[in-house]
Amino acid sequence: MNELTLPHGTVRLPAFFPDGTRGVVKGLDAADLKSCGVEGLVMNAYHLMSNPGPGEIKAMGGLNSFIGWDRPILTDSGGFQAFSLIRENAAFGEIRGDGLVFRPEGKTGGKKVNLTPEKSVRSQFAYGSDIMMCLDWCTHPGDPYEVNKKSAEMTVRWAKKCREEYDRVLASSLKTAAGPPRIFGIIQGGGDKALRRECAEALIGIGFDGFGFGGWPLDGDGGLMTDILAYTAELMPGDKPKYAMGLGRPEGVVACHKMGYNLFDCVIPTREARHNRLYVFNERYASINDIDVNAKDFYSHYYAADDRHRRDKRPVSAICDCLLCRGHSRAYLRHLYAIGDSLAHRLATMHNLRFYTMLMDVLREIPV
Repeated sequence: MNELTLPHGTVRLPAFFPDGTRGVVKGLDAADLKSCGVEGLVMNAYHLMSNPGPGEIKAMGGLNSFIGWDRPILTDSGGFQAFSLIRENAAFGEIRGDGLVFRPEGKTGGKKVNLTPEKSVRSQFAYGSDIMMCLDWCTHPGDPYEVNKKSAEMTVRWAKKCREEYDRVLASSLKTAAGPPRIFGIIQGGGDKALRRECAEALIGIGFDGFGFGGWPLDGDGGLMTDILAYTAELMPGDKPKYAMGLGRPEGVVACHKMGYNLFDCVIPTREARHNRLYVFNERYASINDIDVNAKDFYSHYYAADDRHRRDKRPVSAICDCLLCRGHSRAYLRHLYAIGDSLAHRLATMHNLRFYTMLMDVLREIPV
């Protein structure tokens, strides 16, 4: 499929959605994001549930009105973050049949939060999300078969509850010209193909508008789990979006696009911009039309704060049209990092996001 029509607009596929976890892509506003060619954002339902809260966001007219963004927003359930903290320390919560009991401050302080499939869906309706993700049980690459089996079974159970709550809320809601939000299921099963198949078949039977690859897309050594990623993509219906959740290294995006995935998100471009690492296409390319993503060196990392850029008048990238490359030199960006000015982070973040949207432009021209 080439595009995805949502209540807040049509997204061209493949697409990369930056992470605005708590309602903001750090340091950027809506105008900045649009100038980078960003077509949609990912936000975290759990974190927004904690602050400012679904009630407050709904009172402001939903996330789009609240943050001043008129394009699509995908909200993740927050299960991944909760499971990560619980894995780190059992004092943060526990997994139950009806969902998660989460204690953000451990057993000794703060109130506990019950994160159920139904509550997750209701909160995402309150946010006015374009795409809702089901609550799922995310496992780790090193987890044994028994854990992955329980994860897949629980993910299906919760997905059914999410779908039922979605249908119930939708039936009682006023119909709008923009149409209803979409709801995606998440396929779990770790590295076991049989579990992946069972989970996928059950979710397809329940009925969803798209499907995500659940769990870690990387192995214990940081390598892309190409075999299980490709197999899971084959299990997903061809007429539905295929979402490679949390996958964002450029070479990984290219590899997964070849497998059929067409929706991506990751903190990499924004986080690394704040740590002096920018992404640039190889200097041998004279224009975006020349970029060969099959070449191993089609891009490289640019370290903006390096002293060697002190007197460099060139832009970071000659083929990039972001705010940084259009109007500022490498020397000026190095200076901003040297004095610790926040403009460095803003310009670098915009550059990295523009790199990713340009990469999407290139991939759209490559048949899968």
